[in-house]
Parts: sequence; C-alpha cells; structure tokens
Amino acid sequence: MRDVVAKRAVVIGAGFGGLALAIRLQRAGVHTTLVEKRDKPGGRAYVWHEDGFTFDAGPTVITDPACLEDLFEGTGSRLSDYVELLPVNPFYRLCWEDGATFDYVNDQAGLDRQIKVFNPDDVEGYRRFHQYSEELYQEGYVKLGAVPFQSFWSMIKAAPELARLESWNSVHAMVARFIKDPHLQQAFSFHTLLVGGDPFKTSSVYALIHALERRGGVWFAKGGTGALIAGLVKFFTDLGGDFRLNAPVERIELEDGRVRGVTLEGGEVVPADMVASNADVVHTYDKLLGHVPRGRAKAKSLKSKRFSMSLFVLHFGLKTPQPQLAHHTICFGPRYRELIAEIFKGPALPEDFSLYLHAPCATDPSMAPEGMSSHYVLSPVPHLGAADIDWDVQGPLYREKILDYLEERYIPNLRRDLVTTRIFTPGDFKDELNAHLGSAFSLEPILTQSAWFRTHNRDDKVPNLYVVGAGTHPGAGIPGVVGSAKATAGLMLEQAGLSKAGAHA
Repeated sequence: MRDVVAKRAVVIGAGFGGLALAIRLQRAGVHTTLVEKRDKPGGRAYVWHEDGFTFDAGPTVITDPACLEDLFEGTGSRLSDYVELLPVNPFYRLCWEDGATFDYVNDQAGLDRQIKVFNPDDVEGYRRFHQYSEELYQEGYVKLGAVPFQSFWSMIKAAPELARLESWNSVHAMVARFIKDPHLQQAFSFHTLLVGGDPFKTSSVYALIHALERRGGVWFAKGGTGALIAGLVKFFTDLGGDFRLNAPVERIELEDGRVRGVTLEGGEVVPADMVASNADVVHTYDKLLGHVPRGRAKAKSLKSKRFSMSLFVLHFGLKTPQPQLAHHTICFGPRYRELIAEIFKGPALPEDFSLYLHAPCATDPSMAPEGMSSHYVLSPVPHLGAADIDWDVQGPLYREKILDYLEERYIPNLRRDLVTTRIFTPGDFKDELNAHLGSAFSLEPILTQSAWFRTHNRDDKVPNLYVVGAGTHPGAGIPGVVGSAKATAGLMLEQAGLSKAGAHA
C-alpha cells in the first residue's frame, strides 16, 4: 500500500463501476467516500430476497474475471477471499421456435460438431470469425479497454488498426461475412444486446465479446451477483473506505469552477478534492450539476444522443426444480432483424419478443429453497422516448404474456408451480436508477458514440469532476464498467499527485 495522501474523493453510486473505482482510489491512498442512494449496493446489480428465493436484478453473466482479480492487485488479498466464482457450462443455450437448439460451449470440437449440423461450410467460417474476434480483442479490449479518450487525437492514433478491422461495419454484418446459416448468424451476433446495442448498428468492435468469453469463460458468483457486490463492498471497507447507504446526492458543489464536494438530500455536505459519478450520465449533469451552466449545457448535449433500449424484467420463483433448463437460455422469437428494429425505434411495444431466461439453480441451487428454483426472464423493449407505454398498465399484461409463452415452450406447469413474481419495467429503470428515458445501458454503443465520442472520463470544463460506468468509455457490461473505473482511476490518481501506476498497484 502507498503512503496516505491528503486527498479526499467522493464516488457517487455503488454499482460495479463506482465500486471498482472506489477500491482503486482507496487502495492507492486517496481517502474515498462511496455514497449510494438506495438501501443496498449494486446499482443495476441490486438483489432481492423473497420467500427464500434470491433474485438478482441483473447482470448475471460474468466474463473476464481477470478484470475483477485486478482490483485486488498489490493488496495481499484476492477475489477468492471475498467471493466464489462458479463456471457456467454451456455458456448459453440458444433456442429457436422451429425447434433448433445450439449449446454455446467453450469447446472447439463441441462447437464444430453443432455448427456442422446447421451448415458444414460454417465450421471453417466460424474459425475465421473467431480469429477476427481475437484481433478485435487485442486492439479494442487489451490495448484500449481501460484507456481514457480525453482528446480527439488519442482516438485518431487508434484509428488505423480499428479501420483495418472494419470497425465501421456492424457486428451482424461481420458475422454474416464469415457465417452463412441464419441461426448461427444470430448465435454469434446477439451478444451486443447484452450491452445495449443493436447487432445491426453496433460497431463490429463489439464482436470482441466472443473472444472475451472464449478466453475467460462465463462465470456466476456463488450466492448470486449480489454476493459479488457484497464481497467488493467488504473489500472496500477493509481497505478503510467509507461506505454510506441511503445517501442520495442532491447536487455536486462547485466553487471557482472546481468541485468542492457533494450535498446529500437533507443538507449534509461531504467535502472532496475530487468527485466521480457512477450515476446515469444525464442525471449527473442535468440534476446533480444542473444548477450551473456547465451541467445544463452538457445535459442538453447528452439528451440529443441515442440511448440503448430498455428491459422488461420478470423475476419468478417455482416450487419445483427445472433440470431441463441451462443456466442461460436465449429464446429467439419468430423475428430477429425486424424485432430488434422495433425495440430500438418504437413506436410501440412489439407484439412478439425474444427472451433471455435465467435459471441460476442450474449452477447454484442455493439461489432457491431446497427443491425449488429461482428465475428471471428479461425482454428487450423500447425505452420511454421511443415508445409511449404506460407500464403501470402494460407491465402486468406483459408479465402474463411472457409466463404463457414460457409455460408453452420451456417450463411445463409453470403457473401450477408459481410461488412468487416481481417485475421491473422501463419506468422503474427511470425512477429507481435515474436512467434517462429508462434506458437499461445508457448511451447506445454505435461508432459515433464510442471512445472519444462517449462521455469523457474526466469532464472537459470542471477539472476535478469525473465520470465512471456504462455511459463513459468503454461502455456497458461488467468488463466495460470495470474497465471504465481503471481508466478514470488513472486520471484521478494523476490529479491526486500519485502516478497513473497507482490505478494498477
């Protein structure tokens, strides 16, 4: 550990990005206060406990555990001291309405065998796609995933390699260049939806997710993602960090063009030499900084950008086990391209859907009472700016429609065995998480909203105000927001008089 420096930081929001940043600052010797408005940490990775069931609010796919291990570097502790990660196999089970299925496994022979059933020529095509994904991984993730793009020049320097890899093309366009079967094209392009992107519009850079999964595996935290969050919180407080729940920030205080701290609801002022916000980027500028011209101008600019879709999330507990289900199942509906276009553009809730079905008891039976099973299912839906939907009315109806579909195709006797349900709608994303338009993943990850074009990790006008999380570089998903914490920490430690190496040691 480094000698303590007389610097104080406040991090707003205890999601993955805020937690990872607070840990990096605290371990480097910056006294850090992490404030969270809700009664539990986690942000989008919130957790509920009901009737003996554990329900993770989201995200449940953990890739690149090395990015989490990196948070513990140089402290004498390890991730495994705080949480146990369990391997998930298959990574995903993909199911189509025509009866086709595909188990996405981390085994080349197993993949080749399944691909051959769909189209023998795609075996070689997949291998070439995998190699392309590996190149993207090196250029887009290893080299740039934790680099803050504070200047346009920094992006220009990275442009030649990304241009060589045709990053202007979409993920689906590049997958289709290598793989011809329509089922397999969906199987290797749907990942962008997990970070809020339309596979037909998202930059092909995001095809690196495939290599990320093949390299690092897919994991689940024993006890749920909430257990991982709890472990990170404990590590932060073990380092001496100050963690406060039920502490919503009312405003970020400025004096002479610099941040001086934050005021909590109720009037308490928490002074700071640096402030970083893991809150939604529009909320940060519009609400927390809306009392100054910089906040209003930046919020106006951000509101003109394109935001990711939202999600309808249905949690449910069953009194019976469901051994037929894989941990992660992607349930493709009758349409793909057309459905995704309606999800991102509206103007209404599509009649059909594709679903992600989570069955964590396949890996960790402790997520439900003995002999029972815990689940959630999410449906990508338009955000509140794309479709004017009254979710108080439509939410319960949509829940019933999804339950009917699951019972018919995936979970026999679902309604007979149903113990409890709860829903989380785009309105809840807006109200509970302060998400602009109820977007589930902040800014849409298109090329013109990536790298330097995304919200900068350090504000351009207020030199000691920082941003971390899905709305800044590199984007959403656990590796993305943890990478953003690494980039932001480097900038903050430089300001604190510590070298950038302090972000890594």
